[in-house]
Amino acid sequence: MTSSHKFRSGLLIASLSLPLISCGGGGDSATPAPAGPIAVTVSAAAGAPEARLACFKGVVTPECNLRMYQVMVEAFADGDASANYGTGYGSSTHRGDLKGITDALDYIKGTGVNALWLTPIFESVEKSGQDDWTDRLDATGYFASNYFKVDPKFGTSAQFKTLVDEAHARGLYVFLDGVFGHYKDNLAVSPTSKLPKNGNCTNLQGGTYAPGANQACADYGDPATLAFFQEVVTHWITTYKIDGWRLDQAYQVPVAQWAALRQTVATASASVSYTNGTGATVQPLGHMVGELWAGEADIQARGYGTAGAPGLPSAFDFPGRYRLVQTLAGEEAQATSQKANLPASNLAGTYDTYAAYPDHAMPNLMLTNHDLVRFGDLIQRAGLGNPDQDIYWQRHKAAFAYMAAHSGPVTLYYGDEIGQEVANFAAQVTSNCAVQGLCDDHVSRTTGKVLNLSARETDLKAHVATLMGLRDTNPALAAGSRTHVYSDANVYIDRKDAGSNRVLFVMNTSTREATVTLKASAIGSPGNLTDLGDNSLVVPGADGYVIPVPAMAGRFLKF
Repeated sequence: MTSSHKFRSGLLIASLSLPLISCGGGGDSATPAPAGPIAVTVSAAAGAPEARLACFKGVVTPECNLRMYQVMVEAFADGDASANYGTGYGSSTHRGDLKGITDALDYIKGTGVNALWLTPIFESVEKSGQDDWTDRLDATGYFASNYFKVDPKFGTSAQFKTLVDEAHARGLYVFLDGVFGHYKDNLAVSPTSKLPKNGNCTNLQGGTYAPGANQACADYGDPATLAFFQEVVTHWITTYKIDGWRLDQAYQVPVAQWAALRQTVATASASVSYTNGTGATVQPLGHMVGELWAGEADIQARGYGTAGAPGLPSAFDFPGRYRLVQTLAGEEAQATSQKANLPASNLAGTYDTYAAYPDHAMPNLMLTNHDLVRFGDLIQRAGLGNPDQDIYWQRHKAAFAYMAAHSGPVTLYYGDEIGQEVANFAAQVTSNCAVQGLCDDHVSRTTGKVLNLSARETDLKAHVATLMGLRDTNPALAAGSRTHVYSDANVYIDRKDAGSNRVLFVMNTSTREATVTLKASAIGSPGNLTDLGDNSLVVPGADGYVIPVPAMAGRFLKF
């Protein structure tokens, strides 16, 4: 099916042609006219301004405006024939390496991101007689044998330094994946002869369990453990000038130790500098973001800590991510939960969860990661569109529009910016899925694609870059207060404020056009609204603003 993407009045949307659906009767039946637009009238804002969390205060910081691009190193791109694993979890060729990522930096920069997150690159050393499953786990990098060496199956230390330097020259921050709660049981000592104390592994609820075969977990009850990992974070910052850490299974490290590691990261970052993309001399950002695949209560308790005893500054917004995919596609377990194609009002619940977080929290919103099913496959699993249909691409654009309006950092998973999916996969595979590379928790680890994009892929990538660019020119998006104006089954409206920069985000999650009539008093402005796509105006009339929003689309209106 050929796409005919076009912009409606230059908006940051692509119009969707609705199919004519014939009646189920005889062949002589006339084709009915398509349903008219959804009509919504908004007289007053539904909520009050929210400005408590770190990225809701109207003050732009590099951390709030982070737009991270996650790369699965072993899967993404083969740039060095001598460096590869050749095995792993997922459906890629498992030949990814550091040179392949360096070669793709211009493409990555072209998505509109400003930061690169690499899955672990620490060396994993093969043990005599280890089985195929351990080989595959080694390829992930998540069970390191040596935290101070680049895995030769990914490349060399010189290649990593080149990657970091070239990324910095393009204005990209670089983050490594820090796995500080577990490792392989053949762990090498640090350059100063430190080692962590081994113990049981910690789960999300604070309980413990024994490590798996060939694995070990860290005991932070022994000061030697913290000292070891302080040396790890210092080494990579001072040697390569990385900008911080994504922290795997962050609940395995006590909050108090995160506070100590946070100080170590800050001290190391202040001790070195590099030249960024503008030619300025800057220090590494020193940012940390934790992975706690949990609800808001556990994310607060095991990651952020409290105002009086803070831990991590940022954590991935899993509760928000699930609401996003539930609304525009469906979550992975929809067969039992029926959490698919939910009302637009479901999105408002994301911000309700933030009440659990301390003021310093910076939730990082993502759509996919290496442990989740790709958004494109979730659309198909929910029966809401296929890659040969316009609606598939529209759902991607709507999701990225919502992310662009998020106060705080966001993360793109490689390939989502071109609507990547796993061919011939949608329904969950339950038999022999690991052998096929099709289990839900690793199926998204596909070979990256940066060349020979289709017209639809090129269009989506350009659209994502435009949306991400809006966050640079409109501080209200990345760092503004949020006022919830309205939401129902089909329409979602937020107001974002950062000083004089004020943006109204209006999204239609239905497959019909919507017409929103908004009273000027609902946003406290009698003036015109300016569309950020083409500077066209929405002029208030007797009934207020009349805002058309095409199906499955978002509009950004400045006032």
